[in-house]
Amino acid sequence: MNPAPRLLLASRSPRRRELLARLGCAFEVIDVEVPEQRHAGETPAEYVQRVAHDKAVAGWARVRGPQPTLVLGADTEVVLDDTVFGKPAHAAAALDMLQRLSGHEHEVLSALCLLGAGGARTALVRSTVRFAPLDAETLHAYVASGEPFGKAGAYAIQGYAESFVARLAGSYSGVMGLPLHATANLLRAAGVALGPPSTTPRE
Repeated sequence: MNPAPRLLLASRSPRRRELLARLGCAFEVIDVEVPEQRHAGETPAEYVQRVAHDKAVAGWARVRGPQPTLVLGADTEVVLDDTVFGKPAHAAAALDMLQRLSGHEHEVLSALCLLGAGGARTALVRSTVRFAPLDAETLHAYVASGEPFGKAGAYAIQGYAESFVARLAGSYSGVMGLPLHATANLLRAAGVALGPPSTTPRE
């Protein structure tokens, strides 16, 4: 009987760790850092898939030992009119992104790359999100809260910004940073056992 593969999540994101834990699989986290710079002529979809692949490759380069290992890389980006909104570097950038998203529909792309000795399995999940029109007072208060920083598109759908969302079509967890349905499909196909996380029974 073949041993179960060891799973590594190549990510610095606490949200991805939390989401992957919901699938009930055993995994370890490996901290990787790769350049997140869109190349000239690269479409948003090509960009997000390349970054997810680069993260998986960076994690794979640090794999040691004989046990079969899988490395999961993921990337999520917010896209409006072919512009990729990354993580804001400062308050002015966060405010600019949110003003442009206000009252409009944008796309959220979440790419996955599961890399093992047998090659890579990949997935790309597209979701659409429409923000309600947001007034200046709301946007300034949101930026001042600090929540937009470290988040693609300058918002966290799992936080206060969920109140901005008038409509969402696609994967809620994908907008958070890890599309769980697509992730579960990749992991099952690679032989990773999944199941509901164990909980302590209530008295």
